[in-house]
Amino acid sequence: MSEFRNAVGARAPRVALVRGPFVATVRAASNEATPALGLAYIAGYLRQHGYDVTIVDAAGEDLNRFWFHDRYPGLIVKGLPFEETVDRIPVDADVIGFSAMFSAEWPIQRELIMAARRRFPHALFVAGGEHITALPEYSLRNCLSLDVCVRGEGEHTLYELLECLRARRDYANVGGIAWLDARGRFVCNGVLPRIKDVASIPWPYWPEGYLEKYWAAGKSYGVQSERDMPLLVSRGCPYQCTFCSSPQMWTTTYKLREVDDVIAEIKHYQDKYDITAFQLYDLTAIVRKSWTIEFCQRLLDEGIPLKWSLPSGTRSEALDTETLTYLRRTGCNYLCYAPESGSVRTLARIKKKVHLPRMTESILEAKRQGLILRTNLIIGFPDETRREMWDTIKYGLKLAVSGVDEVSLNVFSPYPGSELFHTLHQTGRIVLDDRYFVGLTSNYTDYTNTHLMTFNAELSARQLALLRAAFVLTGYALGYVLYPRRIVRTVRNVFFRSHEAATVFEHRFKDTLDRLKVLAKAKVH
Repeated sequence: MSEFRNAVGARAPRVALVRGPFVATVRAASNEATPALGLAYIAGYLRQHGYDVTIVDAAGEDLNRFWFHDRYPGLIVKGLPFEETVDRIPVDADVIGFSAMFSAEWPIQRELIMAARRRFPHALFVAGGEHITALPEYSLRNCLSLDVCVRGEGEHTLYELLECLRARRDYANVGGIAWLDARGRFVCNGVLPRIKDVASIPWPYWPEGYLEKYWAAGKSYGVQSERDMPLLVSRGCPYQCTFCSSPQMWTTTYKLREVDDVIAEIKHYQDKYDITAFQLYDLTAIVRKSWTIEFCQRLLDEGIPLKWSLPSGTRSEALDTETLTYLRRTGCNYLCYAPESGSVRTLARIKKKVHLPRMTESILEAKRQGLILRTNLIIGFPDETRREMWDTIKYGLKLAVSGVDEVSLNVFSPYPGSELFHTLHQTGRIVLDDRYFVGLTSNYTDYTNTHLMTFNAELSARQLALLRAAFVLTGYALGYVLYPRRIVRTVRNVFFRSHEAATVFEHRFKDTLDRLKVLAKAKVH
């Protein structure tokens, strides 16, 4: 550390923020390449405080490049290889921050960090994100190239760390960080800090030409239009679902931005980027009915003619007839609900505090309003019975028959940071190693994998995998048979419109076709 301080002196450290490539299984149908919104927020915050920041996005630099890693057969990596990613990092970078959001990608991210260390032996290496927040000690010991972990909300914590380095002060008093001391002991500083005034957080910083790469490749989160803009209107989630890592990452503090500030940001993107739509990446965007209606009314008053969508799962308490009418009037073209289960017992066990009849009523009303809908369901929780899983299957099929465009069914995955993960890890049912992390990748993205990682006592991994695949095929078949107009829409969007997809299925179908073309071309050459 002293060597780093002497090199920097009293000047502001030069910062590079790095996101590694995306990871999926070879046969995965899901591959969500999205702009690095988290790094853009951190870059904006640091730049506001006078720091020189460079963003390096391995995936964004080459969105149609796929390669394989010898150590992880069955996985496909999307984006720049390690050495080319490291080449993009400025040679004079003093602090290099790595985004480690998804534990499924940790083995690949670790390899990238180690490759960067060989090129930058004296820089301070910092990592943050959901994975790092959940497993700071493991990450530091598993990747000795790392110096510091930033836990939770990263903007102000990283800024305070940089200020300590700039002033040659010990960073031991910076809240929300973790490191290994000189004797190899793990040090974790304080509780997770949260920025109290969200209005003090500047808008994301997008480097020149960065977003255009995603638009040109037709990549976005959820549905697709020509120029989709990622947006956050809130921070955190007030709920404590046992399968979710949000409480550990964000605490349960929920903060909404002022409507005026959100509208100003949208208008800025209209003027600067000529966007055609915006997408809310929030964990739980719609909680307060009054805020939602005020936001929609402002969109109408300002005459903002954009499509917008909520591709992350949301709740239904505020989505009554009045609110849904506002959503439709303002151009909301895609809405995702997150009931998670059709079993009342399972909902209680996982602390998903939703009233299922009310959720169903809201979903059916949204369909009557003409919105395109998706619902997220999960089966295979550790203590879930066959009957409870069957309740979820029946509920999902009922939604498909009722007109819900996409009914997603996933097998439970124990994500680090969640309450269920903690229980399974403490009882020895989860062993932290590369096999576990790669297993998370297979669980989430590969509907053809029959060797899932599962912790359910009632059904085997093969049974759960086959049940999920059968449900997904049946759900989409019902949708297309009962609502044949969707066939025309899907064929048109997939094969004749390069920058339009009305559902996640259409978008991922197009992604898969693009990937097959790239892989076929690579084999020819």
